Amino acid sequence: MSSAVAEQVGAGEGKGAETRVAILDKAVDLASVEGLEGLTIGRLAGELRMSKSGLFAHFGSKQELQLATVEAAAQRFRVAVIEPSLALPDGAPRLRALAELYLDHLDLYSGGCFWGATSIEYDDRPGPVRDAIARGLDAWIAEIGRNARIAGVADPERFAFEMYAVAMGANSRYRLTGDPRVLDYARAAMKRLSDELPT
Repeated sequence: MSSAVAEQVGAGEGKGAETRVAILDKAVDLASVEGLEGLTIGRLAGELRMSKSGLFAHFGSKQELQLATVEAAAQRFRVAVIEPSLALPDGAPRLRALAELYLDHLDLYSGGCFWGATSIEYDDRPGPVRDAIARGLDAWIAEIGRNARIAGVADPERFAFEMYAVAMGANSRYRLTGDPRVLDYARAAMKRLSDELPT
């Protein structure tokens, strides 16, 4: 069970909370492989060796399960990527750390980047799940842009887009080919971006 999801629901709140933690932890990994549409209460119950009714007690509908899974994935990302960067000052130092941590954690989910997989799955599906995915990505890109602005980057929105695009491209290509050179190319591209940062 990941510490990220444990923090999300609160450790020590009893067996019900622990069960929810285990469910969401598995749900995040399953969704990164099979998509949020493939994430059903029946499928998850089978993976966890739970009854459907037991799992349904935690999530009253498929959509509620999907939305909780998006939030659990966001929390896992915050713990692995955002929080370690907070030890560094805003601006260029934090941007460099975020770029490094971002690439270091492309395997944070079983099927590669959860956000890459679900944003493709939901880009043309309006509704609450798509909105939740978009909010998560918007928050991440805004944080990159905020630090780029503080660092004095001339066009912080472009910088944020390019940093995001490099990581998403690396994730997609690496998942398809398994070629480790893809990650080296991505690191080199991130370094070129970092070289734009005022010293």
